Amino acid sequence: MSATPALAENSTFYNPILPGWHSDPSCTVFNGTFFCVTSTFIAFPGLPVYASKDLVNWKLASHVWNREAQLPGYSWATNGQQDGMYAATIRQHNGTVYVICEYLAVSGKDSGVLFRTTDPFDDASWSSALTFSAPKIDPDLFWNDDGKVYVATQGIRIQEMDITTGKMGPVTQLWNGTGGVWPEGPHIYKRPDGYYYLMIAEGGTAMNHAITISRSKNITGPYVPYAGNPILTNRGTDQYFQTVGHGDLFQDANGNWWGVALATRSGPAYKSYPMGRETVLYPATWKDGEWPILQPVRGTMSGWPLPPASRDVPGDGPFVTDPDVYDFGAGKPIPRNLMYWRVPREGAFASTDDGLRVVLSRNDVTGTPGGTEPAAKAISFIGRRQTHSLFTFSVDIDFKPTAANQEAGVVAFLTQAANLRLGIAREASSELSFRFTVENKTTTTAIPGAWVGKPIRLQIQMANSTNYTLAAMLASDTKTKVVVGTASAELLSGNTGSFVGTLIGVYATCNGAGSGLDCPVGTPAAYFQRWRYTGAGQYVSESETVPRTVDMAASEV
Repeated sequence: MSATPALAENSTFYNPILPGWHSDPSCTVFNGTFFCVTSTFIAFPGLPVYASKDLVNWKLASHVWNREAQLPGYSWATNGQQDGMYAATIRQHNGTVYVICEYLAVSGKDSGVLFRTTDPFDDASWSSALTFSAPKIDPDLFWNDDGKVYVATQGIRIQEMDITTGKMGPVTQLWNGTGGVWPEGPHIYKRPDGYYYLMIAEGGTAMNHAITISRSKNITGPYVPYAGNPILTNRGTDQYFQTVGHGDLFQDANGNWWGVALATRSGPAYKSYPMGRETVLYPATWKDGEWPILQPVRGTMSGWPLPPASRDVPGDGPFVTDPDVYDFGAGKPIPRNLMYWRVPREGAFASTDDGLRVVLSRNDVTGTPGGTEPAAKAISFIGRRQTHSLFTFSVDIDFKPTAANQEAGVVAFLTQAANLRLGIAREASSELSFRFTVENKTTTTAIPGAWVGKPIRLQIQMANSTNYTLAAMLASDTKTKVVVGTASAELLSGNTGSFVGTLIGVYATCNGAGSGLDCPVGTPAAYFQRWRYTGAGQYVSESETVPRTVDMAASEV
């Protein structure tokens, strides 16, 4: 007689599932694979879509907005550091995946954008944007039983939408939330009990952030709130994960419910959180006729049995927590997880046999000179998300500046108003120096004479959760390493980048020489080779890391 099969045990997993800047998540299931999209504001390519078979290993499948031609003229018309692509929703219907979003702060243009594809693993398959009038942010996309399509937005309001033409119907006010500021991020779910459930974020996206819910028998209301609201929040607690809110719900193949939300690993002090708003996962219980129960967000979670572990996901994008091991060469594409601040100038970046060629921009990464003119927007910067609490990033730079103030190097970048840089530059005296810039205050250190003309390795490292260390060494001899400067992670936490998170990468500038967008004729390019990013630890509480913290001094430099 065979033994009775044991019930599947609950699984343990760690948050965040999408570490680093991955705010405002929305997820769906398409052809047996989980897909999530997150906000990118003015960064490009925009709206990354991640795919997973097991809810733990997430691979970059594509970017929804990956060609300037999909939304021509928007990027360089955007002045604000946190304008652009706001809080998308991803849904699938009849074999097509849709992503709806608002592109904020472009005067004279419709701000609503709707993209679609039948292959979310292919950048080229994403359509150009269908634009529509969207005076409010955070659009949801919902197909009703009668085939009509509805868009709910911040407010909380709803309109019928013709997804062929973009025509929007009259506005109906649905619900004002429970009294928290900024009711936004709505998602509508129709359940077998006949109710439409309306889940929203409110309380602002900082320490009072929360998820609340209401329901109605009619899509246009009236909606009755849940007596136990908020259904998910960490406000008023001493938890390491704060700002929990802006959630979405979906089911796995076994009918288990899961939810995602944004959260910030700051603790209640809310001072040091350089990776910004990240994506967390939580189990949910949702029985017919009842309100959903969402498990509180922690670093270590236990819940429904996870789908079987698998990294068998199509596409050529990297998994979000994998290291970067990039060696550039002619004909090699620029890696998929690297991104720019706005659409880059044509020809500014290229993979060559000499390395990643970066053409110097007139302005440095702060955007000066040029004010709000195009020169302020054409910064020669390329980077990747910081996705680990503890990490080492390094590149080998080959740069031979020929005139004063030509500069290139590495940068930890939150916004144009908040970044930490270590560059190689030629001074007015013709001396070559290291320039360490924090809060627009620069200190210079002469480059050793024996290093001149040789490839130099520049490094950014976090060996603890509070400070960045920027260092340099000969690429051929890492024992020559010298620390050029350190800076607090608080400088890249909030302030001008409260909605975003730190990017780690490289930059090049002639610091204002030339005119318009261009440096003087003959200005040399900077070449970067041997791009390496290695994560060493992920904090899941104030004092615990996974995997176990390694000896950063012994890690690859």
